[in-house]
Amino acid sequence: MPRRAIVIVLDGCGAGAAPDAADFGDSPANATLKNIHALHPLDSCPNLADCGFLSSTGLAPAKNAAYGRLQPMGQGKDSVTGHWEMMGARVTKAFPTFPHGFSKDTVAAFVHGIGRSILGNRAASGTEIIAELGEEHQETGRPIVYTSADSVFQIAAHEGTVPVETLYEWCQVARGITDVQRVIARPFTGEPGAYHRTERRRDFPIAPPENVVDEINEKFGPVLGIGVVPELFDQRGFMEVKRTQSNPQHFKALQMAVLETAPFIFANFEDFDMKFGHRNDPRGFAQCLVEFDEMLGQIQSWLGEDDLLILTADHGNDPTDESTDHTREFVPFVMINSAVPPGDRGDIEGFEIVGQTVLRWLEGGDLP
Repeated sequence: MPRRAIVIVLDGCGAGAAPDAADFGDSPANATLKNIHALHPLDSCPNLADCGFLSSTGLAPAKNAAYGRLQPMGQGKDSVTGHWEMMGARVTKAFPTFPHGFSKDTVAAFVHGIGRSILGNRAASGTEIIAELGEEHQETGRPIVYTSADSVFQIAAHEGTVPVETLYEWCQVARGITDVQRVIARPFTGEPGAYHRTERRRDFPIAPPENVVDEINEKFGPVLGIGVVPELFDQRGFMEVKRTQSNPQHFKALQMAVLETAPFIFANFEDFDMKFGHRNDPRGFAQCLVEFDEMLGQIQSWLGEDDLLILTADHGNDPTDESTDHTREFVPFVMINSAVPPGDRGDIEGFEIVGQTVLRWLEGGDLP
C-alpha cells in the first residue's frame, strides 16, 4: 500500500509565547494550552497527552511519542501565514492591518462595486458588531463591514436579508480592491438580541506564492483538504470537496477521506479558535479538546502502517488573555507512526518542517 500523510491542524492551540511575542503586541504569559490546563485540567485527554501534543502543559507524554514545538518565523499570527509557512511559503512582510477601519477610498470603491452603502467599518468582535448593527442591517440591507487585529476585511449579512451567494459576490468585489490578506464572508441568522453566525462562512485570501503544495501536486496529485484549508491556498492544488464548517463535520469528512486514495490529507479543526479562543472561553476550549481527544482515538484506529499522522497548530489564541485576538506562540508538533523514532524534538525554528516531513514521508524517506 502506498504511503499516506495526514496533517491535522488544531486551530489556535498555542504552546507558549514565542520569543518575539512582544513584537506582535502579546504577553510573555500567553500560553494557550498551559493556561487552559491551569484552570480546567486536561487530564481527561489521554490521547493528546500520550502523543505529546499537551507537553507544554506539563503533562508527560508516552515514552514512544515523537513530539516537540515549532516556533513561528513568518510575519503574522493567523491561519493564512501559519498554514503557508507549514507548506514552505514563509511570509516575510506583514500584511496590512486596519485598526482604525478602512480608508475612504477603499470604502468608496467597495460601495460603488456593490451598489449600496455600508455599516461599521471599524475593528470589532464579530459577534458584538453583529449584535449592535444587525437590526439596522436588516432594516436597510447595508452590509456590516469590520476588521480585527489580523489583516482581514470581514463582511457580515443576515441570510434572510442578503442571499449568501450575493454576500460571496460582495466578497469578490472586496478582494479585487484591497491587498488585505483575507476577505471573509460572515453570514448570520436570528433576530435582534439573538443573532448567531451560520456555518456558511467563506474565506477569500490573497493568492499564495509558490509552495510545497505545488511540489506535492507534481509528484503525487491534488491534496485532499478539509475545512478552511483549501480556501487558505485559494483552492490551488486541492481536490474539489464539500466545505465543512465545524469539528464534528471535519471529523466525518476525515473518516470518508481515509477511504480515498489521496496521498496527502490536510485538515483544519477550527472550533477551538473560532468558538472559544476568540470568545475568551477557557472552559469551552477545554471541553472542545476533550471532544477532539475522543475523535483522535478513533482517527488513530483508522491508521495503517503506511500512514503518518501529524498534529500541529497554526498560531495561539489564549482564551485567558484580555484580548480576543490570536496570540504569537510556539505550536505543538507531533508525528504518529511506529516507524518514527520517539523522543522530544525540542523547539524547532519554523513551521516548514510540516511540509518537509510530509514530502519526505511520501517519497519513502526516513524521518528524523
